[in-house]
Amino acid sequence: MSSATPLRLPLAGVLRLGRPSDIWFKPALSVVAAVAPPNLTLLALGRLDLAMYTMAGSLCALYGHNRPYAARARALALVVLGMVGGLAVALVAASLTTDAVALVTVGALMAAVQKALCDAGRVGPPGNVVLTFVSSASLFAPQTLGQVPGHVGLALAAGGWAWLVGMAPGLVRPHGPERRATAHALRAAAAYAATRGTADGHARTRATAAAAVQAAWQSLLATAARPDRARRALERLVVRAEVALAAPADADPDRLRAWARDLRGTGRIPRADHPEEAADELLGVDAELAAPRPPLWRGLGPLTPVAARTALGCALAGYASLALGVGRPYWALVTAASLYQANVTLTWGRGVQRVVGNLVGVLVFAAVVPLAHLHPAALVLCCLALNFGAEALIGRNYWLGSVCVTPMALLITEFARTQDSGRLITERIADTLVGALVGFAAAVAVTNRRAGDRVEHALTAVERAREHAARLLAEPRPAPRTLEPARRALVAALAELRATADAASGEWWQRALPQERVVLVEQAGHRTLAATVRRTELQSRAGTKATKTAQSTTTTEDVRP
Repeated sequence: MSSATPLRLPLAGVLRLGRPSDIWFKPALSVVAAVAPPNLTLLALGRLDLAMYTMAGSLCALYGHNRPYAARARALALVVLGMVGGLAVALVAASLTTDAVALVTVGALMAAVQKALCDAGRVGPPGNVVLTFVSSASLFAPQTLGQVPGHVGLALAAGGWAWLVGMAPGLVRPHGPERRATAHALRAAAAYAATRGTADGHARTRATAAAAVQAAWQSLLATAARPDRARRALERLVVRAEVALAAPADADPDRLRAWARDLRGTGRIPRADHPEEAADELLGVDAELAAPRPPLWRGLGPLTPVAARTALGCALAGYASLALGVGRPYWALVTAASLYQANVTLTWGRGVQRVVGNLVGVLVFAAVVPLAHLHPAALVLCCLALNFGAEALIGRNYWLGSVCVTPMALLITEFARTQDSGRLITERIADTLVGALVGFAAAVAVTNRRAGDRVEHALTAVERAREHAARLLAEPRPAPRTLEPARRALVAALAELRATADAASGEWWQRALPQERVVLVEQAGHRTLAATVRRTELQSRAGTKATKTAQSTTTTEDVRP
């Protein structure tokens, strides 16, 4: 039975600043290192008009900073190919037609494809927005077919340099991303263990800890390569975080925090258990590594409503900008593309952040542009500083990063020639407001009724995983080779249920969500998890004791005369 879920558009907390990321400086320094050499080279050659194309490749350095280096190499390569491919399509379209309506339509379709592929592939921040910015801006760059290969080649060369920049830290700290993800999981698990599973706010703390643990597993399992000793040690620490999540009353928060502190830097990874005690617990990890990975296309189905919102919203925003006589409709298109999140409520929040950040950003541009006009070198240095500021601040809140992104985007338009600053500011404000209003209207118009179906599927998955684990627990002595994979499957199903329920709760005009059933299923699942953890620990201790007894007996027999 369908019912109109009320549309709640909260303002509280939308602009609140969060804590900076642990690695806020890494993407900030990486993008400067990726952008500076190509731009300074073009400056020396007197060809800053080509900087738009090299920046397309250089901005790929923003991606993949939370991924292990083996997985990052593959992800960055795909991002570079996606960026260059989108640029090539846009430049070819620009060379074939100057019809603004046709170009906006092409840009909207590309934005929808980029959104769907980035979300399905879990590319991570900054997601599709940078890809859409580059391809949409390129649609309105004067172009001939003969120029396209050279411009695409510049972007590809800069993308190759960005790949090297992104991979360089692995020479110094090869397991840095995995160590950070594991430390975050341990701290989150310690926070939940401190509640003993009963204090006020424990449910939200548990959800946060479960997400952190799941993210740590995704980091450790991102590559199918045979685990080395360091990764095995990190896996055991994540298992300890998972155990604390399942049985908080039995966990020691201080010990978890101490392990997290020890993971800083490049020191020795702390040992969570004796290897023989943790061997059974890692069987579930080995089983998950051996399982075939689902194809990318399988994740595209649930994203259809979001892709439809993106295509419709971007197209209508661009058309509205053209109707107002704005010379750069791609700004409105990109503003609309930047809004779309997992649900309408989050999209609203992003819209508020985007508008506030852009309006403050044009004021920053007005203050910076006189300095940038002093010399082309000053223009390049201003862009580098704003690149650094955007990545350093955006982790605290999207609007704060937009304060630097907006003037940087405006300055990029001046690489080819100096422009009227007042007109740039006016057009940017108009396109921001048009893109945000029309984009959000499209999000409201295109309802996501599949969100409720996904919750039902996630509930069914948790119930099946729990029942399977419960059947194994009913056996007198279940084999660790079967119990541990069942526990890992239940953990993953519970994490997916929480993420799906949170996403669906922010949608509107859909049937009422089974919130009570979600809570009951989660509680039953966590009780089963606690039971599997206790059974596994008992069996591990018993096995270790038996092994030590056998070794002691063998030693005694060896020394007997």
